[in-house]
Formats: sequence, structure tokens, C-alpha cells
Amino acid sequence: MRTAIVVPGQGSQRPGMGRELYERSQSARAVFEKASEQAGRSFTQLCFETDEETLKRTENAQPALLVTCVAAWEALREAMPEYTPDFVAGHSVGEYPALEIAGVWSLQEALFWVEQRANAMHEIAYRVPGTMVAVIGAETSLVEQACERAQQETGEVVVPANYNSPGQIVISGTVQAVQRASDLLREMGARRLVPLAVAGAFHSPLMDDAAELLRQAYKTAKFQRPKYPFFSTTAVRLLEDPDDVREVLSDQIASPVRWQQSIERLHQMGVDTFIEVGVGDVLSGLIKRIVPGVRTLRVVDSKTLDETVQALRGEV
Repeated sequence: MRTAIVVPGQGSQRPGMGRELYERSQSARAVFEKASEQAGRSFTQLCFETDEETLKRTENAQPALLVTCVAAWEALREAMPEYTPDFVAGHSVGEYPALEIAGVWSLQEALFWVEQRANAMHEIAYRVPGTMVAVIGAETSLVEQACERAQQETGEVVVPANYNSPGQIVISGTVQAVQRASDLLREMGARRLVPLAVAGAFHSPLMDDAAELLRQAYKTAKFQRPKYPFFSTTAVRLLEDPDDVREVLSDQIASPVRWQQSIERLHQMGVDTFIEVGVGDVLSGLIKRIVPGVRTLRVVDSKTLDETVQALRGEV
């Protein structure tokens, strides 16, 4: 069995996330306590008690997801200390807890940098308004053609931002260009178009200024060599050198997330079991569509933790 830990991104957050693992696992509880002390605000209150509208704000969602996902990983490590993943990967902001899990930086550093990322995104999104739409049931080539045509017709930016799975791609850009691309995709036969509740055109060239802010900030970041192989889902390759991590992570916010291509590559590298840690089952669903037949496990509550440990030990 070859396994990859996978970490979800913004949009998967939900009130109450992490509560069961916090109550069960001393290691998970320690993550919440350390993060709350560093940030000067309660992550138990933010994750367990905050309403959905407050939690989905970028400055809340991203740090809350990081804390919950790292806590889930620590709960797994506590329950099964002998387990070692073959790879670690994350979707969008999920790369930040994934880097902590891989040993590239500490929890304190991950929390500091995810807050810097959220602030940069918020600042640029306020200055350069944009939006994102999930396109369901359209071939990749059609989505790319629609974006190219919309850019030519409007003179504004719209690009594929998340290659999530066969038949699911998110586009990102200015409001006018995304609207035009959406109209074209409807004409081309896309089954459904779902506007996303986001404040900006993330993972598009409109985030270049945010990427530059992070690039300058990351000059002071202390990146270590991964102790578990870290797979970048924007570069679609392993990152081993700390300076390579620094460069790819700087570009991440303005680069498309190539989740489908990354899962296909990890599968080619021998991964037959993917373990989603943190909250929900979004990535598990995508993975099943990308590589049908692989095993997906989760660590999001007490029940899934027990199931995953049993599966890894070959008891089920």
C-alpha cells in the first residue's frame, strides 16, 4: 500500500469542524491551543461556534482550515504513531497545512504565513474585483476555448483556475469576462455553471500583485527540506529543495490548481490509497472521479479516524 495525505482548501470549511477530534485527541487539542495562543483568538470558538457566514470569510476560513487539518493529522499520528505517508499534497490553501504535515515549516510558521496569504488575497481582491464560476459537464478543451474567446471579446482576464476532475473546472477572472465565458459555455452545452462565493479572481493573473507581495515576504521564511515527500498541485511535481518550495509557493495564488493532473501523477507513482484529513469529503469525491478504483479514507471525526487506522493496519 502506498498512501498520500491530501488536504482540502477553502470552501470545505463548516461550523463544528474538528470538534470531535479535539474532544478525543490530546494531540489535536494541543494544535488548537497552540494556534489560539499564537493568534490571540480562540480557534475552538471560530471552528466550533461561529456561524457559517463569519467562518467563510477568507481571513477566518484559511487559518481555521489550517488548524483543523493539522489537528486531524496529529490525531491520526497519535492513534497510529507507526504510520508514515508516502506523499503529502494540498488543494489551494490546503498546501499550507500540507507543508506543516510534511515538515517544511512549524505550526506557528504555517499559521503566520497563511494569515499573510489571506491578507494579500483580501487586499488585491478589494483593489481588483473578480469572481469565479465552477463549470460542470464540459470538456477541458471547451472551457479553455471559451476563456480564450471571452478574453479576446472583452479585453479582460478569464482563465481556468482549478482543474478539479473530469467534467469539473473552475474559471476565474473579472466579472465581465467570467460572465461572457459562462454564456459561451452554456451555448457549448456545459451542464451547469455554479458561481462561487468568493471575493476575488483567485488562481488567475489578477492575483499577480498578491503573488509578488508573498514573494517578497517569503524571503524571510524558514523553509526546511520535507521529511515526507511534498507534491505541489500547481507545479505537478515533488518539491524537495527549500528554495524550490519558496518559489512555487510564491506563484501559487496566481497559478491554476492542477488537482486532476496531480492525482493522476501520484497514482502513476504508485499511490493506491488517499487519506483526506481535516473536514468533509470534497477531495475524496474528486479523486474517485479522477482515478476510479483507488481507495479513499478520511480523518474528519472519531468514526473516520477509527476506520482509517483499521484500514491502514489491514484490519478491514
